[in-house]
Amino acid sequence: MGERRQDKLNWLQRSLPEGLVADAAWFEKHGYSRGLRNKYVAHGWLDQVARGVYRRPAPRLETEGGGQTSVRWQPVVISLQTLIGCLYTVGGRTALELQGFAHYLSSGRHREIHLYGTGKPPNWVFKLKLENILVFHNADRLFKTEASQLDRSKARGDAKKNLLESSYIQQPWGQWGWPLTISSPERASLELLDEVPRRETFHQADVLMEGLRNLSPKRLQVLLVACRSVKVKRLFLWFAERHQHPWLKKLDRKGIDLGHGKRMLTPGGKLDKTFNITVPESLDAGG
Repeated sequence: MGERRQDKLNWLQRSLPEGLVADAAWFEKHGYSRGLRNKYVAHGWLDQVARGVYRRPAPRLETEGGGQTSVRWQPVVISLQTLIGCLYTVGGRTALELQGFAHYLSSGRHREIHLYGTGKPPNWVFKLKLENILVFHNADRLFKTEASQLDRSKARGDAKKNLLESSYIQQPWGQWGWPLTISSPERASLELLDEVPRRETFHQADVLMEGLRNLSPKRLQVLLVACRSVKVKRLFLWFAERHQHPWLKKLDRKGIDLGHGKRMLTPGGKLDKTFNITVPESLDAGG
């Protein structure tokens, strides 16, 4: 019996990396009862970071006031992606910041971590004490559900495979080099533009787009063709023309559906007749 318990502990140490989190359902699925989890917590082999949520202790634990253990957002997202199978990826503003565009983006929303996926995230995520606020977005707004699948073996046909390759990259995080899946700069810029003007200003988007001189036209072509938002595609091309980026000439605009009719993005703004969108009279004043 003692050997069997030791085998279970050894398996847990191999299967749950230090610092990553898993919920009670994950433990139950693999044969770890509540009583066994409580025993592991008592012996220091697990930390209970919220009700029904555990992690293997990391070498360094951050603490908040009152000595309560806090959890950084990166291990939580990596756990969702690799252990729980909740296919939410880091995108939009956050993905751009992680790839070195933070100096283009200054906002009071810097504490927000933007995640894109489909389905409802597990409730336990909202019980964790995090330094950052997790903001979940529906990836279907911009791309079909199939495009958000991270397992490339599920892709069927060149179009979906190309969309996957254009959409995501992986960044190693932490001393263990855990893979954190994030949106490529090309996809992240479209995700951010989807928030204009509700959560992101035209001025912020303009400053960002000015700095995106080295995007991949091949990736952009795939994403712009697949994108479901007429507003986002028109706005992206409008900013690209405004800043005359070299990759703009390499895009095949005939394959990009820009829809019909006008889109009023700024009440009282001026109408751009090329893309039929209303934009601020001036972006220099932070509009």
